[in-house]
Amino acid sequence: MPELVFFSGTMDCGKSTLALQIEHNRSARGLAGMIFTRDDRAGEGKLSSRLGLVTDAVEVEDGQDLYAYLVDHLSRGGRADYVIADEAQFLAPEQIDQLARVVDDLGLDVFAFGITTDFRSKLFPGSQRLVELADRIEVLQVEALCWCGARATHNARTVDGEMVVEGAQVVVGDVNQSAGHVGYEVLCRRHHRRRMTAATARAAALSPDVLPVPSYGTP
Repeated sequence: MPELVFFSGTMDCGKSTLALQIEHNRSARGLAGMIFTRDDRAGEGKLSSRLGLVTDAVEVEDGQDLYAYLVDHLSRGGRADYVIADEAQFLAPEQIDQLARVVDDLGLDVFAFGITTDFRSKLFPGSQRLVELADRIEVLQVEALCWCGARATHNARTVDGEMVVEGAQVVVGDVNQSAGHVGYEVLCRRHHRRRMTAATARAAALSPDVLPVPSYGTP
């Protein structure tokens, strides 16, 4: 039976790498896939991983009907044996509904990849709808690590290494961005709560404790 499968995890845990692996395995068996993505780090119309792998994809636009896009593609003689949707957290809830309809009405497997929560630990609307609708949810087993070595469970947005907790939900960036840019870092819950990134932890370690100055009073 075809399924809507949601592969989820924090940033830097290999979601896009797995999406590319699924594409490779199926295309090597003579199957043809339809790949959707949105706001990939490599630019418009690309699905890329941090390992340097990249392939072409359909860039999803606001208000685009993904089910209608597939129907039109098939009606024109195109082929699609399965669907991959990367950066699925950026899709609108109604677009997730359309992917579920692709499974139910067209009989195609849909593999959706995305992070569940944003930098404020709030659910992305697209991810929330996937949790509600998916036939199966797979938490990726490649664990991203916080700077302290613990399992990373939260995504943090940073500016110059400092964690920020306000701003638009969607700002395109990546982990390990250079100074002066919006970046992202994965943290354990403890350090996300304390807003302690790798940069602030290093700064704290390099700052000597303020020693008490002895007071010499007049006898």
